[in-house]
Amino acid sequence: MNFATTPRRRRITLALRYLMAIVVVLLFLFPVYWLFSISFKTPDEIFASPPVWVPAEFRLDNYLVLFKQGDVSTIWNSLVIAGVSSALAMLLGTCCAYSLARFNTGGENLAMWVISQRMMPPIVIVFPVFLVFVYVGLVDTFIGLIVLYTAFNLPYVIWMMRGYITDIPIELEESALVDGCTRWQTFWRVVFPLARSGLMATAVFTFVFAWNDFIFALILTRTEVITFPVQLTHYMGGQSNFWSKISAMSVLGTLPVFIAVTLLQRYLVRGISLGAVKG
Repeated sequence: MNFATTPRRRRITLALRYLMAIVVVLLFLFPVYWLFSISFKTPDEIFASPPVWVPAEFRLDNYLVLFKQGDVSTIWNSLVIAGVSSALAMLLGTCCAYSLARFNTGGENLAMWVISQRMMPPIVIVFPVFLVFVYVGLVDTFIGLIVLYTAFNLPYVIWMMRGYITDIPIELEESALVDGCTRWQTFWRVVFPLARSGLMATAVFTFVFAWNDFIFALILTRTEVITFPVQLTHYMGGQSNFWSKISAMSVLGTLPVFIAVTLLQRYLVRGISLGAVKG
């Protein structure tokens, strides 16, 4: 080996790696940019050939139409449903996960049975759920979707939080109990702060699951509680698609998730790196 050329080879290899990384990032970011740019284009620019890569003028007309027609209310519907159901799923799921991790509730097989319920495709149960909701009068209501998303996300929360709580040394809880804390005080003062990264990471994914759901929202809503994913389909027709509305609504619909991930990104990195998938 010629050691004189080794640094040059390393520089070339490093440059190629950076170049490949930049190309991959650009490939992933281009659809996002294209969606963002279409939301500011006029109809002539949207259908222009060759394509217009940068709008001549950044107009807000496509966004103003959504506010005037009241379509933005569907984003608020999704925010309420996803937010409340995620909070309930985290509260109930964390308590269940603590019981599984510390008291071995249900034996060794209960945790596996719980996560198996999350693996069931939604299309399998959407029709029976619809019949039940019609019978109890929960179709096209906030309560109906909140209860459904809470139940659907509970297995995921329980499984994830069980792994995070198991990684916390039990000696810390025993010390708190010896010092006079009750079991609930130990949970909130010891376990909760130590599992904070896992809580935030799980909460973000739970929120995203509820936010992106389409099949349940399509079947169980009519006019009063239309969610953001369902509203997007209203802009697609057999003859033509309203691309300006689709792009503008998509940009507005991604903002809550983008803000949540941005604010909690440090917890996401730490939470994902922990051993949350241990059986």
